[in-house]
Formats: sequence, structure tokens, C-alpha cells
Amino acid sequence: MNKNLLTLRTDLKTISALQTASSILSWDESTYMPPEGASSRGEHIATLQRLAHETFISSRMGKLLDKLSSLEPTLDPNSDEACLIRVTRRDYERATKVPAKFLAEASAHFSQTYHQWSEARPNNDFKKVQDTLEKTLELSRQYASFFKVEHPADALIEESDAGMTVVTLKPLFAKLHKGLVPMVEAIKAQKETDDSVLKQFFSEKQQLEFGLKIAQDFGYDLSRGRQDLSLHPYETSFGINDVRITTRVKKNDLSEAIFSTLHEAGHALYEQGISPTLAETPLSEGVSSGVHESQSRLWENLVGRSYGFWEYYYPKLQKAFPKQLENVKLKTFYQAINKVVPSLIRTDADEVTYNLHIILRFDLECALLEGKLAIKDLPQAWKERHKKDFGIEPADDKDGVLQDVHWFSGFIGGQFQGYTLGNIMSAQFYDAALKAHPEIPKEISKGQFATLHTWLKQNIYQHGRKFSPEVLIKRSTGKALTIEPYMRYLKTKYGEIYELGERSKEEGGRS
Repeated sequence: MNKNLLTLRTDLKTISALQTASSILSWDESTYMPPEGASSRGEHIATLQRLAHETFISSRMGKLLDKLSSLEPTLDPNSDEACLIRVTRRDYERATKVPAKFLAEASAHFSQTYHQWSEARPNNDFKKVQDTLEKTLELSRQYASFFKVEHPADALIEESDAGMTVVTLKPLFAKLHKGLVPMVEAIKAQKETDDSVLKQFFSEKQQLEFGLKIAQDFGYDLSRGRQDLSLHPYETSFGINDVRITTRVKKNDLSEAIFSTLHEAGHALYEQGISPTLAETPLSEGVSSGVHESQSRLWENLVGRSYGFWEYYYPKLQKAFPKQLENVKLKTFYQAINKVVPSLIRTDADEVTYNLHIILRFDLECALLEGKLAIKDLPQAWKERHKKDFGIEPADDKDGVLQDVHWFSGFIGGQFQGYTLGNIMSAQFYDAALKAHPEIPKEISKGQFATLHTWLKQNIYQHGRKFSPEVLIKRSTGKALTIEPYMRYLKTKYGEIYELGERSKEEGGRS
């Protein structure tokens, strides 16, 4: 290996070790850390993050990348080496554009705002965070000023969904919004689905065991991972051989633990599937929030909420919970887990209405950054938009503008689009997998997932960040990003569940 390239990988390995140590401390903080440990844990994490950042933006790293600029053109552009140089340079150039003093100020501000939000939300007190949210907006615009962008949100979107901009996202989301609103209205006109079957008492231990067994069936390797409880389900990776998930259990809601486990398992499958040759480099992680979310949504929804999937697993679920489910038909259970009803809370939303929550937030972010909406008017703007899209208006700010932590723990902009991009991509990836392997649905109905998992590993997982989201989508599906497979999936599935008529079925096409 080239001497400078070897030095680069050695330095990146050191940075990776610092980042991993920080991540382990964060995981421990949300799982097993005793309460009194919080006072010093934040300082420990901040120190490790600072050391990693300082090492990465050092003049040594800059000089090393300069030396490698002559080597890069001689390499296969798709090789690990060429991709490593390209991605590291991109990250370095972005990181060095933002002054360390600004980052320190923003970090301190977000810590203050998060603390205020944690008190303001339960007390329905937007006034408590209004001034600090004004400062957040100011910092968000200032961050954008460090980059050459057409829209202030673009700089923040680029951080998590590289290649996406407001110009590309607005028409995509507008088209999706136009297709979703009539579906929601048509479903609202039907009799509301009874999901009381899910709202009985279910043993915590049995719920955890059942969900984790499915995750293992998907391909989640417990010799390289584990599951724990936390207040908020998430996945975290300390390297391809240590990828962990957490979940949350509600004893009176069967769907919570099962589907959050399947969701986080989707993220974990991605991280465990990255090629070992990319380990301990900036390439050894998911390429974007949208692509990462596509995998959690694919396994949770397109697979885990499908009828064929439960043809196999429902008898096992009935055996695990005979008292609750023995006399409940599969169709009743299937309809319950796919219930559509407009709601106030994003995290409780179903497949059909979920993206309307995201588009609402994205549009409000843009309006704030553009100066078309003032912070003081944000709560009312939220309520009016929610009433327009969902037909219901939040009675207070607790279940309105204060419900998400995102704007109170980070910048305004680039916070939400990845969720909807993930939904869109999930159907496009799944559609491509079915075209390559039409047998996948039958295999799923038998509890077999190896064909699907292997296709995803070969076409998405193994590449890590080698390719941009745009290139990865085109390589794996043969097309640019499109909402068509996703809308076809929703119209077919929910057209059948809610018996919306032949027209909906004709529009839907193949599920």
C-alpha cells in the first residue's frame, strides 16, 4: 500500500477509536449508567469528541490529503482506496469550514435548550424556549453561511443526506403530499379499525424474546450484537463486529416492542453488512440518514407488516400469548397492526400519515430559515398546518410544536427529511430486490429472509459510504430516486385493507 495512504488509514483508525469510545459511553448512559454518573459523563463524551475533531481537522490531515491528490487519479474510482480519499477529503473540507469557536458555542447552546425543552414540554410552555429557539435559528443561519449554498437548509441537509437540497426535496415532497392527502381522506371515511387486540397485557419478557427472535431470523448476528432496553429505541455501532440495538416495551401495547425491534434490527443489519475492508474508516457507516432509514423501514414495514410475514409468525405469536390471541383471527390482527388514523404525535403515526408529519416539519423549517415565519408564530403555524393536513388540531403545544426534541437539541434544518426519504427509498430498494428475485414474498411467508438479506448486503450494505446516495440508488435499482414504487405499495396495501375500491387497486399495481 502507498505510504501516505497507509498513514491516512492509521490516523483515521485513531480517530475511529476516539469516536467509538464516545459512542460506548453514550450507549452506557442510556442503558446501564447509574443516575449519579450523569454529572461527569457529558464531560467525558465532550472530551473524546473534541479530541477526535481536533485530530481530524489538523494540518497533518490536510497535508496528507494534499499528498494523496496525485495518487487518486491513478486509482479505480470505485476502489476502496479512491473512495476513502474522496470521502475523507469531502468530510475534511466541510469540517474545516466551521470554526471551532462556533461549534463550542452551538454545543453549549443546544445543551441549554435541551434542558429547557425537557421542562417546557410537560408544562406546555413554549414561552420558556422561545428566546433560546430564536438563538437556535440564528445559529442555524450562521452555520449555513460557512458554505456556498442556495438555501440555508442545504448546508444542514448535506450533513445527513448528501446531494439533497431544498430545490430537489420540495417538488418530491409536494408530489408525495398530493398523493397522500386523498388517501388519508378516503381512509378517514371508512369505519375506524379496531386495534384493541393489541392493547391487552403482554409480558415484557415474552415480547422482547419474540421480537429478538425475528431480528435473528432476519439475519441480525447476536455474536456481533445485543439488545437492551432504553427510553428511546435506537441502534448504535462500535464497528461491524459490535452493533447494538435497544428497544422499548409497553406492557399494554404489543406493537411497541416488536416493531421497534424490527426497525432497529434493520439499521443493525446495514451496519453488520458493511465490508470488513472499510472498517475503522469514514467509509464504515451508512451513507446517509435516508438510506439508513430505508433499511429500518423496509424490514419493519414492507416485510414486518406484510400479510405473508404474519402467515408464518402469527401462529407463533398466538402460542406465545394464547390467552390474548388464541381466538383472534389473522386478518383482525393484520388490520390492527396496519391501522391508519390521523394523529397528533409523529412517532405514533402509521405508514400512510407518517410522511405528512415529516413534510409539515420540513416546510416549517424552510419557512423559518427563509425568514417567512417567525419563531413567535411557529406554534400557531404548526396548529394550522396540522389541521389542514390531518383534519385535527393540537389542543396545546405539548402535542404540537414541542413534541419533537430535534429543534431543541440541534440546528433548525436538515433534521427530518431523512425519515421520508427512507420511506421512499425502502420501496424502491424492495421493488428492485423483487425484480431480481420474484420468490422473495413466498420465502417471507415461510420465515425465510436469506435471499432478501443477501441482495441488500450485495447492493447496499457492503458499500458503506463508498458511493453517494444518488449513485447507490442508481447502481442498485437502475433508476434515480422516485416515489412511484412507494405510492404503488401504499395504494395497493391500504386499498385492500380499507377496501377503497377498484380504482385504488388499479392505481396501486403490484405490492
